[in-house]
Amino acid sequence: MAEPDWLAWTRELQAIAQTGLAFVRDPYDRERYERLRALTSEMMAGGTDAQAEHIAALFAGETGYATPKVDVRGAAFDEHGKILLVREVADGGRWTLPGGWADINLTVAENVVKEMREESGFDVVARKLAAVWDRTRQGHPSGLFSCCKFFFICDIVGGAAATGLETSEIGWFSEASLPEELSLGRVLPDQLRRMFAHARDPDLPTDFE
Repeated sequence: MAEPDWLAWTRELQAIAQTGLAFVRDPYDRERYERLRALTSEMMAGGTDAQAEHIAALFAGETGYATPKVDVRGAAFDEHGKILLVREVADGGRWTLPGGWADINLTVAENVVKEMREESGFDVVARKLAAVWDRTRQGHPSGLFSCCKFFFICDIVGGAAATGLETSEIGWFSEASLPEELSLGRVLPDQLRRMFAHARDPDLPTDFE
């Protein structure tokens, strides 16, 4: 389901305010950008269950030129062709591909290797960048910020199944038996099916919008 227009507009206005505050020199323009940021907080709160003060604090923590956030996800398979999923402690204990927000000073590939180890216990190498998708265009639940999602096909080279601070269970699933309780903010059923396709055909080009 497409997100409402007002949310996309509000997100863009917040980015304009953030970027303006990063480069503004005139004190009167600074006041205008700060007011614009406050208005976007109130607009976002008006369309959600969140408090304007909480949203304002999140927006105030974003500085510099506004760019999409980066999320990484790793798809690894066992000898039977089943995909590795982890049950997140957050989001009601739903299933997802291992991954998370990318950390600074690491490449996106290094980030997915780190996330796979922390959340599943397995050591992997990132073999292929399977997809680069915009979160909103894919149909994920709406978020405050724009987000770009990187999906990698990974090969397990060591380690053993083990939960981490953010995961409570590890499981292997065939394409025909994917869990119903997916963390849709992190991964969608069609995205998982696309990872199976990339695993079957390594020559598939990287997906993107």
